[in-house]
Amino acid sequence: MSAFFDPPRPRQVPRGAYPFWDEALALVNRDLAVALPDQGLLRLVGLPSEHEDETENVYVALADGEWHGNFLAPESADDPVLALSAVTDASQETVTERLWRAWPLCREHDLGMHLREADGRLSWWCAGGTVPREPGHVRAAVGGLDALVRPHRPNRKPRRRG
Repeated sequence: MSAFFDPPRPRQVPRGAYPFWDEALALVNRDLAVALPDQGLLRLVGLPSEHEDETENVYVALADGEWHGNFLAPESADDPVLALSAVTDASQETVTERLWRAWPLCREHDLGMHLREADGRLSWWCAGGTVPREPGHVRAAVGGLDALVRPHRPNRKPRRRG
Protein backbone atom coordinates (compact mmCIF):
# COMPACT_ATOMS: atom_id res chain seq x y z
CA MET A 1 0.00 0.00 0.00
CA SER A 2 1.31 3.46 -0.76
CA ALA A 3 0.25 6.74 0.73
CA PHE A 4 -0.68 9.80 -1.27
CA PHE A 5 2.61 11.49 -0.41
CA ASP A 6 4.92 8.59 -1.24
CA PRO A 7 7.36 9.48 -4.01
CA PRO A 8 6.93 7.58 -7.28
CA ARG A 9 9.16 4.58 -7.84
CA PRO A 10 11.53 4.63 -10.80
CA ARG A 11 10.85 2.21 -13.60
CA GLN A 12 13.39 0.62 -15.88
CA VAL A 13 13.08 2.20 -19.31
CA PRO A 14 12.64 -0.56 -21.90
CA ARG A 15 15.23 -0.85 -24.65
CA GLY A 16 14.06 0.85 -27.80
CA ALA A 17 12.08 3.58 -26.06
CA TYR A 18 14.92 6.05 -26.72
CA PRO A 19 17.15 4.53 -29.44
CA PHE A 20 19.88 7.22 -29.42
CA TRP A 21 20.18 7.06 -25.63
CA ASP A 22 20.37 3.26 -25.86
CA GLU A 23 23.21 3.48 -28.40
CA ALA A 24 25.07 6.03 -26.28
CA LEU A 25 24.64 3.95 -23.14
CA ALA A 26 26.03 0.89 -24.92
CA LEU A 27 29.23 2.84 -25.72
CA VAL A 28 29.54 4.12 -22.15
CA ASN A 29 28.95 0.64 -20.77
CA ARG A 30 31.89 -0.62 -22.85
CA ASP A 31 34.11 1.89 -21.07
CA LEU A 32 32.63 1.06 -17.67
CA ALA A 33 33.28 -2.67 -18.23
CA VAL A 34 36.97 -1.95 -18.88
CA ALA A 35 37.52 0.12 -15.75
CA LEU A 36 35.02 -1.45 -13.34
CA PRO A 37 34.23 -4.94 -14.65
CA ASP A 38 32.41 -6.06 -11.49
CA GLN A 39 30.13 -3.01 -11.39
CA GLY A 40 27.42 -4.17 -13.76
CA LEU A 41 25.86 -2.26 -16.63
CA LEU A 42 24.40 1.19 -16.35
CA ARG A 43 20.73 1.48 -17.30
CA LEU A 44 18.06 4.05 -17.95
CA VAL A 45 15.36 4.61 -15.35
CA GLY A 46 12.33 6.87 -15.63
CA LEU A 47 10.21 8.82 -13.21
CA PRO A 48 6.98 10.65 -14.00
CA SER A 49 7.51 14.30 -14.83
CA GLU A 50 6.12 17.00 -12.59
CA HIS A 51 4.70 18.65 -15.72
CA GLU A 52 1.59 17.21 -17.34
CA ASP A 53 2.85 17.78 -20.90
CA GLU A 54 6.00 15.66 -20.37
CA THR A 55 5.90 11.89 -20.12
CA GLU A 56 8.85 11.13 -17.85
CA ASN A 57 12.28 12.20 -16.67
CA VAL A 58 14.98 9.71 -17.60
CA TYR A 59 18.17 9.19 -15.58
CA VAL A 60 21.27 7.05 -16.00
CA ALA A 61 21.43 4.63 -13.08
CA LEU A 62 23.80 2.01 -11.75
CA ALA A 63 22.83 -1.64 -12.15
CA ASP A 64 21.10 -1.46 -8.73
CA GLY A 65 18.88 1.41 -9.91
CA GLU A 66 20.58 4.23 -7.98
CA TRP A 67 21.45 7.45 -9.82
CA HIS A 68 22.77 10.91 -9.12
CA GLY A 69 22.34 14.19 -10.94
CA ASN A 70 19.88 15.71 -13.34
CA PHE A 71 17.67 13.87 -15.79
CA LEU A 72 18.66 13.63 -19.44
CA ALA A 73 17.63 16.65 -21.49
CA PRO A 74 14.62 15.51 -23.55
CA GLU A 75 15.91 17.22 -26.72
CA SER A 76 19.02 15.01 -26.60
CA ALA A 77 16.88 11.92 -27.28
CA ASP A 78 16.45 12.93 -30.93
CA ASP A 79 20.07 13.68 -31.87
CA PRO A 80 22.88 11.09 -31.72
CA VAL A 81 25.60 13.64 -30.87
CA LEU A 82 23.57 15.29 -28.11
CA ALA A 83 22.50 11.87 -26.85
CA LEU A 84 26.09 10.68 -26.51
CA SER A 85 27.11 13.84 -24.71
CA ALA A 86 24.12 13.80 -22.33
CA VAL A 87 24.31 10.08 -21.53
CA THR A 88 28.09 10.10 -21.05
CA ASP A 89 27.96 13.12 -18.77
CA ALA A 90 25.09 11.64 -16.72
CA SER A 91 26.87 8.28 -16.52
CA GLN A 92 30.06 9.84 -15.22
CA GLU A 93 28.06 11.85 -12.67
CA THR A 94 26.23 8.76 -11.42
CA VAL A 95 29.32 6.54 -11.21
CA THR A 96 31.46 9.21 -9.57
CA GLU A 97 28.91 10.31 -6.99
CA ARG A 98 27.27 6.97 -6.15
CA LEU A 99 30.54 5.00 -5.95
CA TRP A 100 32.67 7.88 -4.60
CA ARG A 101 35.44 7.33 -7.11
CA ALA A 102 36.77 9.05 -10.18
CA TRP A 103 35.79 7.31 -13.41
CA PRO A 104 37.26 6.72 -15.87
CA LEU A 105 40.90 6.97 -14.85
CA CYS A 106 43.82 7.64 -17.15
CA ARG A 107 46.10 4.62 -16.78
CA GLU A 108 49.15 6.76 -17.48
CA HIS A 109 48.52 9.47 -14.87
CA ASP A 110 45.99 7.85 -12.51
CA LEU A 111 43.75 10.91 -12.89
CA GLY A 112 40.04 11.11 -13.56
CA MET A 113 39.26 12.00 -17.15
CA HIS A 114 36.67 14.40 -18.52
CA LEU A 115 34.67 14.71 -21.71
CA ARG A 116 36.05 16.79 -24.51
CA GLU A 117 35.45 16.95 -28.24
CA ALA A 118 38.54 16.00 -30.22
CA ASP A 119 38.73 15.47 -33.97
CA GLY A 120 34.95 15.61 -34.18
CA ARG A 121 34.43 12.85 -31.59
CA LEU A 122 33.43 12.97 -27.96
CA SER A 123 36.50 11.70 -26.11
CA TRP A 124 37.95 11.05 -22.68
CA TRP A 125 40.55 13.70 -21.93
CA CYS A 126 43.23 13.59 -19.21
CA ALA A 127 44.71 16.77 -17.78
CA GLY A 128 48.17 15.18 -17.79
CA GLY A 129 50.90 15.01 -15.22
CA THR A 130 52.26 17.63 -12.88
CA VAL A 131 55.29 18.50 -14.98
CA PRO A 132 55.25 20.42 -18.28
CA ARG A 133 56.54 17.36 -20.17
CA GLU A 134 53.27 15.57 -19.41
CA PRO A 135 50.58 17.77 -21.00
CA GLY A 136 46.91 16.96 -21.24
CA HIS A 137 45.93 14.41 -23.84
CA VAL A 138 43.01 12.56 -25.34
CA ARG A 139 42.98 9.00 -24.06
CA ALA A 140 40.24 7.51 -26.26
CA ALA A 141 36.90 8.23 -27.85
CA VAL A 142 33.91 7.39 -25.68
CA GLY A 143 33.35 3.66 -26.06
CA GLY A 144 36.99 3.07 -27.03
CA LEU A 145 38.75 2.50 -23.72
CA ASP A 146 38.71 -1.25 -24.34
CA ALA A 147 41.04 -0.74 -27.31
CA LEU A 148 43.70 0.62 -24.96
CA VAL A 149 43.81 -2.31 -22.58
CA ARG A 150 46.98 -4.30 -23.04
CA PRO A 151 46.86 -7.97 -22.15
CA HIS A 152 48.99 -9.17 -19.28
CA ARG A 153 52.07 -10.94 -20.64
CA PRO A 154 53.77 -12.78 -17.76
CA ASN A 155 56.86 -13.83 -19.74
CA ARG A 156 57.63 -10.37 -21.04
CA LYS A 157 60.93 -8.89 -19.94
CA PRO A 158 60.63 -5.71 -17.86
CA ARG A 159 61.49 -2.42 -19.57
CA ARG A 160 64.80 -0.83 -18.75
CA ARG A 161 64.48 2.56 -17.10
CA GLY A 162 67.18 5.05 -17.11
